[in-house]
Amino acid sequence: MKHIWLYLNKSDIETERLQCEQEGLDLSSVEEDFERVLQLDLENLSNQPQAQALLDKTVQLPIKAGYAFVEPSDLEGIRAQRPAARPQLPSLSLTPGELEDKVHGAWTGRATGCLLGKPVEGWRRPRMYGYLKDLNRFPLEDFFCYNVASEVQEKYKLNPSTCFADLVSAMPEDDDTNYTTTGLAIFKRYGTHFTPTDVANFWLSDIPITHTCTAERVAYRNFCLLIPPPASASFRNPYREWIGAQIRADFFGYAAPGNPELAAEFAWRDASISHIKNGIYGEMWAAAMIAAAFVTDDIPTIIQAGLGQIPEKSRLTDAIESILEWHELEIDFDTTVYRIHELWNEERAHDWCHTISNAMIVATGLLWGEHDYAKSICRAVQPCFDTDCNGATVGSILGILHGRKALPEKWVGVINDTLHTGVTGYHTVKLTDITRDSLEVIEQVAKG
Repeated sequence: MKHIWLYLNKSDIETERLQCEQEGLDLSSVEEDFERVLQLDLENLSNQPQAQALLDKTVQLPIKAGYAFVEPSDLEGIRAQRPAARPQLPSLSLTPGELEDKVHGAWTGRATGCLLGKPVEGWRRPRMYGYLKDLNRFPLEDFFCYNVASEVQEKYKLNPSTCFADLVSAMPEDDDTNYTTTGLAIFKRYGTHFTPTDVANFWLSDIPITHTCTAERVAYRNFCLLIPPPASASFRNPYREWIGAQIRADFFGYAAPGNPELAAEFAWRDASISHIKNGIYGEMWAAAMIAAAFVTDDIPTIIQAGLGQIPEKSRLTDAIESILEWHELEIDFDTTVYRIHELWNEERAHDWCHTISNAMIVATGLLWGEHDYAKSICRAVQPCFDTDCNGATVGSILGILHGRKALPEKWVGVINDTLHTGVTGYHTVKLTDITRDSLEVIEQVAKG
């Protein structure tokens, strides 16, 4: 019964200390507690109360004087800290056919970008780059394939169950697309005024706990302990700024085309059940970018529209502004990726799975992708880190910009307009059909 992420292990305690440091918390009163707990055998569940007591202390720690960032987690506080200067976007002026094409493109682009990164999720650079170079395919320009020379299969430990593109005829089930579909299902069940508690209740009734990971599984456990949002996000949760909320953003952007503020609010209602601070901001940023992509095709403006919905003095804003600056200075793609890896260690789970490290890669894929769908998703996946998540987010935005009709068949044809999910009512669904359901939600949102 020792399910990962439902009890605290040594790595979790190390993650908690690092997370506290990054939040600017004053650890002086708990340093000895950390050292003591790290010496315990936490696989022996009788020691769990001591680890839990430590996290009960850290959640109460004050922020150190002079900390450079201001990072609230409540919606009102977040809005109060947004930049005063935000992009002025044009109004939505798409015909019904154009809107349908863009929404269909969003779903298709997301699924295909996710499929590109899915078989190599968890691969670090030596493994991915070695595979590509041994096949004379570096830099990445096509799907990863299983049917390659046997010595390459053996050297890189290829597993046919990990959904290589040459072994599938539809988009396999994945948490990245499950959560997009969940967003749609939440609107259909609860309407446009859904609350964080509605999201929590949907999870409890429709998502098995073992289908969740890290912060989501901790939040789910907290729901079962009758700890409601927003406390469910911070109670004994070392993963509270990991990428899990950011990957849930997309449908909230689809639902509010041309309205980044509303998309970000929808995303906050979702993110606040499992994440705090930059964990929330990542989902709000992504949803706002997606909403903006329906009314502008300028990538820097899209990224700035996302930043316009999160605190100006946040670590996420600081990181994405660095990416924007490097692009403006014409730093090349490889140097940009190198710099990200200098800041975030892919060998450390916290860095590999953090919102900010992966958001930097999303911004890199968007900016250095040069508005080209294939190049954009490849440049979101090649840097490693959370490959399927980043390919999916970038694919979603490029899918909106181009529309389904203009997406290259070489890429999107692989999934045959078909998505498999774990969401009731959508276990196997045509993307044309889920697009129509999405358009109904968009109409519902537009009516208020």
